[in-house]
Amino acid sequence: MNSLIPTASAAAAAPVSTGGQIAPLLVMGAFIVVFYFLLIRPQQKKAKEHQSLLSKLGTGDEVVTSGGLLGRIAAVGENFVTLEVAEGVQLKVQKGQISALMPKGTLKSA
Repeated sequence: MNSLIPTASAAAAAPVSTGGQIAPLLVMGAFIVVFYFLLIRPQQKKAKEHQSLLSKLGTGDEVVTSGGLLGRIAAVGENFVTLEVAEGVQLKVQKGQISALMPKGTLKSA
């Protein structure tokens, strides 16, 4: 019966190489670096620019909201901005919804 089952010997085992264990870690590290530079860093930069835009808002600036409303700022609060979209028509919008600062005179030409 022993002739049918080969016996395992310790000499037949191949030595384990440590280089095969480091390669997957290097690939994972490369993915993390790529994600950081292509996704996380640009998003942080854009958020920082938007925060800078919101802090510089003042009365009389012409802005566009994320919903597409074009108006002139009549009053700036801590969380809300009052926009004058037409003569005598004022709307309150959240400050975070301001998406772009427009050049002076844009409201008259629109």
